Amino acid sequence: MDWTGKQRGAPSLGDPHGFQHESLRSRRAARNPPQFSWNPGGEEENKEGAARGLQDLKELPLPMRLKRAIRQVQQMKVPVVSRWQSWRRSKDRSLRRFREEASSALAHVELWRRSLHGIGGYFGGGVQSYFLFLRFLVLLNLVSSLLIGLFVLVPSVVFQSLQLANQTQAFNSTGVESCLHYDPNPKGLVNFYSYILDVLSGTGFMEFTYLFYGYYQDTKVDVVGGFSYSVPLAYVLTCLFYFLFCLGWIVTRAGGLVQAVVATGGGAGGGYSLQVLAGWDHGLRGDRATRLRQSGLRYQLQMDLEEQALRRQARSRSLAQWAGLISLRALLHLLVLGLIFAAFFAIYKASEASQSLQPSASEQNFLVALLVEYLPSIVITAANFLVPTLCELLARLEGYSPTTQVILALLRSVFLRFASLGVLLFSLWSQITCSGNTEALDCQSCQYNYRLYQCWETRVGQEMYKLTIFDFLTVIAVTLLVEFPRRMIVDHCSCKLAQWLGRQEFVVPQNVLSLVYGQTVVWAGALFCPLLPLINTVKFVIFFYCKKVTLFQNCRPASRTFRSSSSNLFFLLVLLLGLVLACVPLVFGLAAIHPSWACGPFRSLPQMWAVVSVSNASLPPSAQDFLRFLGSQAFAVPLFVVLCVALCYVAALASVYGQSVSLLRAQMQLEGKDKQFLVRQIAELGGPGAVHAGPSEGAAE
Repeated sequence: MDWTGKQRGAPSLGDPHGFQHESLRSRRAARNPPQFSWNPGGEEENKEGAARGLQDLKELPLPMRLKRAIRQVQQMKVPVVSRWQSWRRSKDRSLRRFREEASSALAHVELWRRSLHGIGGYFGGGVQSYFLFLRFLVLLNLVSSLLIGLFVLVPSVVFQSLQLANQTQAFNSTGVESCLHYDPNPKGLVNFYSYILDVLSGTGFMEFTYLFYGYYQDTKVDVVGGFSYSVPLAYVLTCLFYFLFCLGWIVTRAGGLVQAVVATGGGAGGGYSLQVLAGWDHGLRGDRATRLRQSGLRYQLQMDLEEQALRRQARSRSLAQWAGLISLRALLHLLVLGLIFAAFFAIYKASEASQSLQPSASEQNFLVALLVEYLPSIVITAANFLVPTLCELLARLEGYSPTTQVILALLRSVFLRFASLGVLLFSLWSQITCSGNTEALDCQSCQYNYRLYQCWETRVGQEMYKLTIFDFLTVIAVTLLVEFPRRMIVDHCSCKLAQWLGRQEFVVPQNVLSLVYGQTVVWAGALFCPLLPLINTVKFVIFFYCKKVTLFQNCRPASRTFRSSSSNLFFLLVLLLGLVLACVPLVFGLAAIHPSWACGPFRSLPQMWAVVSVSNASLPPSAQDFLRFLGSQAFAVPLFVVLCVALCYVAALASVYGQSVSLLRAQMQLEGKDKQFLVRQIAELGGPGAVHAGPSEGAAE
């Protein structure tokens, strides 16, 4: 039994005035009428086909009355299905209902769900993106802490409590007896403030705990059944898997954002019409949020107009004006580079002074000892605050557009933060390895500078620990001692200076870069301070509530924001760059520097990575052959070729999607021009009365 229905083109069904009948789409549909068939006896028809038919019906240019009639006829179909198909459809419905209920339940237990909705409702999606990024870092550090605790901390504690730590690997200590002394615990009476200093700097009793590398033993315990657990091997593999896990999560999250950016064409929307007609956030709540969103839209329009004015001004510049502007920009760039290198020099000298003065500073008073311990952290924090501020002031003289000024300031800030951490790590490396010369007097006997660093891994972990603690204390101090008093002065003082100063601005890019910097410090010290991700988790949780309180009580959104739909992708790319930077001390610690003879789980090995070779030698021959194949060229070359092919395919797919988006956007513009053409034709026919003209008049035209 077959039924066929065709569009007759009658305007009385959905368009009594004949305007839609005269459109280009209706004339095209009249020439190629759509077909609808129904065959209730066909067993091949399934649910996807019915859904696709309804979707195609929605996309067809038919009058609404005809669509309703066709839909009623389609709903009258009673397809004949088998018992297997009926059972499968019922199970699919049950599974889909279960997934919806599970996702709804998980949404209710989502971390900080209400707080994030409130922040987005009162301050918009731009400020909310900072807190979403902060929640992502909290979850990342929490899962990483569980990973390290499960495979490294818990076995070490269990073996220590069961007195199995004496089953250590033997090593030849001939010729290095002078490198085996390591006792960080203080002797005799200790001043009470020394405990506070130990907590803040990780020295003293804190140094000889599971917090740092030096307390872990090179224990290998044999279990019943031939199974053995090696703490050094677990230490190395867990650290490597921790970095791979962070890399995979960041890449997965960035992949979703890349897909969204490609789908939206990189955020290049529809100009002024899109901002005015579709730029409103309907999730805002309250008059304050409304005013903030209005000011944001007003600023976006103002910035677009400024950029257009700057482009017109650039086109009208003469050759002499261009030469003067380029000379000014070159001079300012040199000045910025001079400020950045001055900051690097100060960080390097502060690190050297701190390492050389620490033995003598411990005998001084509390403030002097604390200043010496935190001297590199203080210089790095001061440089990260002063240099970007000066660079932002200089950027206003360079004649760039507002968007370019924001992006340039962000890039300079990113470079300064990461490079300052790199300078600190380079300073530590040069002092530990005698600038790479193991034949030097201080490094000749132990292959590293034992005179200053009895356990150099713990010292590197202490530096990263101090940077993390100082960053936390700085944020708390700024919140309590700067932002709250500033808000009270602005609210209760009517002087012109206070009103001109205003409340503290909540600048999203700078706050996000501060989080990225803190996470990079944790990654750089994870090998030498295994519990640093756990400390960072607690730190970021406290940051969330501090930033939330100061946002609602003390701050106002920045007047100039990072106006780009791909800002979240930019932040993840910066975070990925920080992970790459943190891999440098990991590689040097695993393969380039000799482990400490007196501490840590690798004291019996020439390099940390040698534990993998030693463990591989104890495996069965078949397992050794398999691992040897994984490390050979016979496996690496085909894998590299497959990855290159997959990468090219993904790049081609992204290019095709981008072209599709461009074609769809061009089609939308053409359809808009068609509508404008029809409106002009109607206006030429006689004004508004032409809209009610019959189809014959439109056909005559």
